[in-house]
Amino acid sequence: MTETVRGMKERPRIAVFGNFGAGNLGNECTLYALLQNLRDRMPKASFLCICSGPEEIAAAHHVAAFPIRQGRLPRAGNFFLRALAKVLCAIPLEVYRWWKVISIIKGSDMLLMTGTGMLSDVGITPFGLHYDILRWSAAARLCRCKLLFVSVGAGPIRRPLSRRIVKTALALANYRSYRDQFSRDYMESIHFKRAGDEVYPDLAFSLPRNPGLAKTRRPDRRSVVGLGVITHSRRRATAENDPSIYRRYIERLADFAAWLLEQNHTVRLLIGDVAYDGPARADLRRILESRGWTGGEAELIDKPAQSFEMLLAQLAQTDIVVASRFHNVLLAVLLNKPVVAISFHEKVDALMSAAGLESFCLDIENVDVDRLKQQFTDAEENANELKLKLERTTENYRRSLDRQYTAIVRMAGSRELVPA
Repeated sequence: MTETVRGMKERPRIAVFGNFGAGNLGNECTLYALLQNLRDRMPKASFLCICSGPEEIAAAHHVAAFPIRQGRLPRAGNFFLRALAKVLCAIPLEVYRWWKVISIIKGSDMLLMTGTGMLSDVGITPFGLHYDILRWSAAARLCRCKLLFVSVGAGPIRRPLSRRIVKTALALANYRSYRDQFSRDYMESIHFKRAGDEVYPDLAFSLPRNPGLAKTRRPDRRSVVGLGVITHSRRRATAENDPSIYRRYIERLADFAAWLLEQNHTVRLLIGDVAYDGPARADLRRILESRGWTGGEAELIDKPAQSFEMLLAQLAQTDIVVASRFHNVLLAVLLNKPVVAISFHEKVDALMSAAGLESFCLDIENVDVDRLKQQFTDAEENANELKLKLERTTENYRRSLDRQYTAIVRMAGSRELVPA
């Protein structure tokens, strides 16, 4: 392959792996930020994406896109036929999947593994996404394609087999960085420690600046509170499903929303996942209406975002944000909005702590409405100070991610593999 006089390959081929195209708005903004930054720095590079929704991603980003897992076992009508299909087809299907993965990744210069929650075990089994990560990682190394895990979140991983698979995939990498100190510390706690692994912020902090997101004041001068909802019922300590967690959370969130309306705030409902957050929106409205609320859009704005661009625009029109989903909170920080987090996962705790907002964080399993009201009031009263603090934080994050992109570009232009 021809190279420029500075050693850069004329047209590097970059593959990106992640849970993209499935409706999670945080994942989509991560992919957009990564592609935009790499395209700015490597305008002649070509990209392909290995993802959950290849048709959606190909159309949105004008890249070649392929499913994470190729082929399915044939469906059979009864237990006996299903078992027979597994016995007869499992090995040939797995051979086919490896062949397809190698044929897709062959000729690529670099495979980037990004965030998207893939190094935890919430909703992930050892032979699900974790094994897919290992398959693509191993195929990349077999094809002499550089393997990078970039600003990934990690943990908790409770299943021993999942831990082993994830650690094996990470050990194959030429480069690893974690999006927060919790992730790196967690991997060390399960006996995966490599010198040189660094902490860089989540890639969404490198979204291109958009002056058009400047907030315009509502004509009625009411302050707008962005209230992010999440359909969540898993215990943090065990990842087991417990519907009572969701019931308590949504009822207490309705208590808080009712208080905001009484205080003459406008509440804008926010989601982070198009596929999963609909029930929480509907349940919150149902509870408010059952208690006699009959207001209109002047009080409650319920227009769920269908893209991360829409979510950004909605966040830009808020004064303060109270949210649970990781990227609802992150994008509020990015836009310098005072934010209170109702945290469902250690990654949200780590995000708030790194931004100096640990005193504005509650656990979703034990939401105290009075404490939430007080945290909101404190954020409202100290809004100007918090905005300046967040502006400094996000500028530091941007500079840090600039350094990481520079390192990625250098690796893309080098014939030598960086030692793992």
